Amino acid sequence: MQTSQAPNYEKVLRKISLRLLPFMFILYIISYLDRINISFAGKPMCSDLHFGEDIFGFGAGIFFLGYCLFGIPSNLAMQKVGARKWISCIMIVWGFVSVGMAFVPNSILFFWMRFLLGVAESGFFPGMIFYLTRWYPKREHGLAVARFMSAIPAAGILGSVISSKVLAMPPLMNLAPWKWLFIITGSPSVLLGLLVLLYLPDGPREANWLTPAEKDLVVSRLESQDKTQAQKVTVVQSILDLRVWVLALLYFTLTLGMYGFQLWLPQIIDATSHGGAANTALLTVLPAIFQAVGMIVIATHSDKTGERKWHLAGAAFVAAAGLILAALLKTPEAMMASLCLTAFGIWGTVGPFWALPTSFLGGSSAAAAIALINSMGNLGGFAGPYFVGAIKSRSSDFSASLIFMAVSLTLGGLLSISLKLKEPSGDEGPVAH
Repeated sequence: MQTSQAPNYEKVLRKISLRLLPFMFILYIISYLDRINISFAGKPMCSDLHFGEDIFGFGAGIFFLGYCLFGIPSNLAMQKVGARKWISCIMIVWGFVSVGMAFVPNSILFFWMRFLLGVAESGFFPGMIFYLTRWYPKREHGLAVARFMSAIPAAGILGSVISSKVLAMPPLMNLAPWKWLFIITGSPSVLLGLLVLLYLPDGPREANWLTPAEKDLVVSRLESQDKTQAQKVTVVQSILDLRVWVLALLYFTLTLGMYGFQLWLPQIIDATSHGGAANTALLTVLPAIFQAVGMIVIATHSDKTGERKWHLAGAAFVAAAGLILAALLKTPEAMMASLCLTAFGIWGTVGPFWALPTSFLGGSSAAAAIALINSMGNLGGFAGPYFVGAIKSRSSDFSASLIFMAVSLTLGGLLSISLKLKEPSGDEGPVAH
């Protein structure tokens, strides 16, 4: 009698990765692009609406207040509603909000729209990080996250290219180019949100492109992992875990520098190059390329060695050094080189950082803890853009703002070194690819 051969687990994971990760990568590009399009539109928008640096910095940063307040509720709602329906819903909402940014008439509505955009986007990233735990055990989860998050530099490159073209256009239909930038970058979120309903399954059991045997294999591996570790930790215990709050503080120092740098980057470049909005947007491609290189190089080496803390600290120190050099060196070429070094280091912290929570959390307890870390940590996303703008409004250039971000990243590196977390090992450790 002929018996069916059991599926190979590695081949099943590759099948899952090829099906899910490219689509999730595109979704994250759109999400991040809608978050940072304000940086490219900033100078002409501020000129037309008569916003000062303090108003722009507050509006850019208030996104993260909404993001923080609604991160945990949104992630928990996803567990109740299901990933497919929830991600679809929030993408459609933030797409309309992003398009609506083109029509803000004053600072008050500007603040509210950025806040609402943060509310809508708050569930996406932590939701996707948790969603990946429904498919990948700890051994493979870190690499899956790194591949998914490589959308960040891709969004920066795409945003630079799109912005340089759009901002060089003449006004169309009585709308300034910066208004068209919001419309063009916001609309795909609505369309992709609808596509999520057709493409993204809630979990392995709902994946009609897996055979019954493949579904059983994936689910059994995940359930076996949960029985040995995750069920020992409740949601309340994970939220009260001191290590979770230390990671949230660490992430705050990183996001302060990350978003202070990202959302002010075009104006920092313009202050030295004086090349106009379209040319400045194109120049931001160079730091975006170094974002990608830093993320890939550092995450890959961290995965191979299984070491997280020193990779994270080293990347933070490199970013801080880049910011200090950018503050001291005034020529356009030296400034650009320093900003590229900064981009390499800041985004190099991302992969090692997000591998840390999964070293001691799993299953349902991970959802609330990851959302807490992401939400509280992203308050740095408010502090960074706001204080960069506030400091700049009281000085002649960005030097003091750059030093401020460097101090935050240095503190993050020192905090990383001080962490006492169990590094993954054995079957729970990273896979070298």
